[in-house]
Amino acid sequence: MVSLEEARRQIEELKQQLETHNYHYYVLDKPLISDWEYDRLMEQLIRLETQYPQLLTPDSPSQRVGGEPLKGFETVQHYHPLLSLGNAFNLGDFRDFNRRVTAALGRTPEYVIEPKIDGLSIALTYENGILTTGATRGDGAVGENITQNLKTIKAIPLRLREPLPLLIVRGEAFMAKEAFNRLNEEREKRGEELFANPRNAAAGSLRQLDPRIAASRSLNAFCYEIIHMEGEEVNTHWEALELLTRLGLPVNRERKLVADIEDGYNYCQEWIAKRAELPYEIDGMVVKVNNLSEQRQLGATAKSPRWAIAYKFPAEQATTVLEDIIVRVGRTGVLTPTAILRPVRLAGTTVSKATLHNEDLIREKDIRLGDTVVIQKAGDIIPEVVAVLPEHRTGRERPFRLPSFCPECGSEVVRLEGEAAHRCSGGLSCPAQVREGIIHFVSRNAMDIEGLGPKVVEQLFRAGLIKDAADLYYLKYEDLISLERMGQQSVTNLLNAIANSKERPLDRLIFGLGIRHVGARAAKLLADHFGSLAALAAAGEAALTEIPEIGPKVAASVVRFFAQPSNQQVIAKLAKAGVRLTQEKETAVEALPLAGKQFVLTGTLESYSRKEAQELIERLGGKVTSSVSKNTDYVVAGAKPGSKYDKALSLNITILDEDGFKSLVNSANAGT
Repeated sequence: MVSLEEARRQIEELKQQLETHNYHYYVLDKPLISDWEYDRLMEQLIRLETQYPQLLTPDSPSQRVGGEPLKGFETVQHYHPLLSLGNAFNLGDFRDFNRRVTAALGRTPEYVIEPKIDGLSIALTYENGILTTGATRGDGAVGENITQNLKTIKAIPLRLREPLPLLIVRGEAFMAKEAFNRLNEEREKRGEELFANPRNAAAGSLRQLDPRIAASRSLNAFCYEIIHMEGEEVNTHWEALELLTRLGLPVNRERKLVADIEDGYNYCQEWIAKRAELPYEIDGMVVKVNNLSEQRQLGATAKSPRWAIAYKFPAEQATTVLEDIIVRVGRTGVLTPTAILRPVRLAGTTVSKATLHNEDLIREKDIRLGDTVVIQKAGDIIPEVVAVLPEHRTGRERPFRLPSFCPECGSEVVRLEGEAAHRCSGGLSCPAQVREGIIHFVSRNAMDIEGLGPKVVEQLFRAGLIKDAADLYYLKYEDLISLERMGQQSVTNLLNAIANSKERPLDRLIFGLGIRHVGARAAKLLADHFGSLAALAAAGEAALTEIPEIGPKVAASVVRFFAQPSNQQVIAKLAKAGVRLTQEKETAVEALPLAGKQFVLTGTLESYSRKEAQELIERLGGKVTSSVSKNTDYVVAGAKPGSKYDKALSLNITILDEDGFKSLVNSANAGT
């Protein structure tokens, strides 16, 4: 063994070498050594730090992956609010933005144009050059502390090349196309649910409590804004990006400084065609006023900076051939036609399927088997057939009709009056409905059982190991180990995930049961009101409709569900397995400052989205309803209120403008 002082010297030298190689690889894109040589240096560092643990420091390159999984994420208050951007979709929007900026400044500014990375917004804090905190954007004011996961991203330096007293930067964590495809291929082999796109994959990876999962997923990052800095000064955004690069932070090189908005728009147009060449996904370009003093002069609204705007790319389209149409039966019996396409690259992924929604849409667009069709991703996520190209028809194309009998169980297919959907009438005798119900039960917004993707559920179902969702809690190691692609670790992880799901909140269980017309919002209302599944099951329609937002349709569906013996049996099995069937209440709703108060929101609020305002009211004990009645206590009216405002006037109900709403909320918060 070398001496302590020699070990200290070697460790510092190895740390500097590894940081230099990371800088050249991730920031300059000019690697100096091979991956094998890099790994050898890392092995030497780890060996010395193991021999002399007193020399191990948090900024060591060996400390990117932490040890034990976290129990939960702590919250982080951002130094300045992390605002979202307004959108531009065409040249007219660009000119309107420039007109507002020019009028406010009294001159035309320079702009910086940068790619808009399709990932997860993050904030990094460095104190004396050391990375101390990494957080998600969250709601803009408060995010989640995901430092351990962000440390696994090799592009993010653990120590700056120059030790500034304080630096807080904003950036975007993302997953490259190649890494995304590789991850989905691995998940498919394991029978797990596939990620919809790289953005979802990156966000899902960084919100894992075990940093080893994030480390395994080849994430990357770019930094694009200095939120706060001490020890250096810059005058322009361009200078800020150059400084970040000098400090060793990854900055996107595909940026341009332009003298006017027309040049900026032309640069954005160039990237519509070139975006496919990039190794990562972008969904637009960001336009920023370059001069920082001008940025401060322009300021911001409650939601967005006035000095920047995002140009959103039009949905990418592709042309391919519709080779077949298959029919899937969902958990409520709905038959959904799905187009089987000749595989084609679209928005960074290979697309081979697209939803056709229902038979009415197929007839309206005159979609036929064998047609050449135009497809796009709605919101760059869900593939859909946009149009048919009839000029490509050869005469061999065939019309499509939904089957009269369920392809899974042979029951009659019916279409209820007033509905676009066709449904299998087989109910619980239809294996597809049961199977899809289990898939819904384990999904992320329900019981969230990691590792139980559709293919694994299908495997368990076909093996006869499960007949309903409750059977999942009775699976044993010996049941699973003999299944295909189920190794010892996979089985252990799956059984642990199932066991952990027993403690999910009551509203997640209610949602997971798949009661027709009961979505996540209604499930939360029911859980909060009744407090237990037993109380909900015993409620009649009258008691249910007393809850604001629960109408007769939902009430009748809930009563029907709990009256069915098969559902009663499932619930009894869940209870016996130890699944939590009661609501855990931290604070009694009655004790909250807005308890018993009913609100209606109308118009557009500047400081809050509709969802944010609703969540704020509910957090303080109030309830938000969709219609004004004599039971309404307050109507919160933003810009351009609708008929609800007029009805509130006629009923002499208190109307709050945005300032009045803020005052009420602040007063309520002060009392909590």
